[in-house]
Amino acid sequence: MVTWKPHALAKPHPEQLDLRLGDKVVSTVELADVAAGTEGKVILANGFNWQRYRVLFTNGVELGDLDHRHLSPIGRTAKRLAKRAKRT
Repeated sequence: MVTWKPHALAKPHPEQLDLRLGDKVVSTVELADVAAGTEGKVILANGFNWQRYRVLFTNGVELGDLDHRHLSPIGRTAKRLAKRAKRT
């Protein structure tokens, strides 16, 4: 599987998710061929004004252009983001 390194200038706005490659997420809404609650892994993080992600879900479906409206972090990813939110 191919993965991509995010661009150095790609930074999310305060209300957006700040995910990294390999972060675990769950879909929060119904997506094309992906039920709400399906877990996945971030395989691409990009964007300048709009931080978006490509996710490989556990059912084998790969979708792009996903953001905080579609995804929620889980596991270690959620803990890391919660720690960062407390610091700011």
